[in-house]
Amino acid sequence: MKPFDPRAPVRIHEMHLPQWRQEGVTYFVTSRLADSMPREKLDQWRDERDTWLRARRLRTLEELDQLSAKDRNDFHRHFTAEWHRWLDAGYGACVLRAPEVREIVVSELVQCHGERYDLDAWVVMPNHFHVLVTPLRQWKLGTILQGWKGRTARAINQQLGQTGTLWQPEPYDHIVRSEEQLEHYRRYIAENPVKARLKEGEYALST
Repeated sequence: MKPFDPRAPVRIHEMHLPQWRQEGVTYFVTSRLADSMPREKLDQWRDERDTWLRARRLRTLEELDQLSAKDRNDFHRHFTAEWHRWLDAGYGACVLRAPEVREIVVSELVQCHGERYDLDAWVVMPNHFHVLVTPLRQWKLGTILQGWKGRTARAINQQLGQTGTLWQPEPYDHIVRSEEQLEHYRRYIAENPVKARLKEGEYALST
């Protein structure tokens, strides 16, 4: 695991969420199904989050590091925790609950481990997945994520006999800052099925 280096070059891609990229670092990634979050809830959450950031003269989520520990904890209590509670509430069709569909995602995640990227802990939930991943050599996180989502979308739609958008276009990703934060994300991944009250066989987990 290589944490974020504040002295090294950073690329920032602006979408709905700012995407920070740095060579060789480990990312915590969440990708969710397109129907996993009610639009009205998501719009409300984004408006409230952006208002909170502007009040503290912040432009991006990555600038949270400039705030005090108290303010950072306040942000995560109000916004990060709420977003994940909604995600774990099980909105949408939750097609990844079916073992044969979930296995498509699992197979895709592990297929190029050690070749294009190194996987740490990961979990596939009924309507999203979390993964700790470190791109290797020339491979970029965006290319890896596009491959995961594109190939799984085609295979899952074929499996279910459907067409249309499967994944939310924009994933959430965060550069891991330290060994302590890495352990935090590992615990979060391991505990996610328990917090969501899932039964054995409704998720896939590797810790």
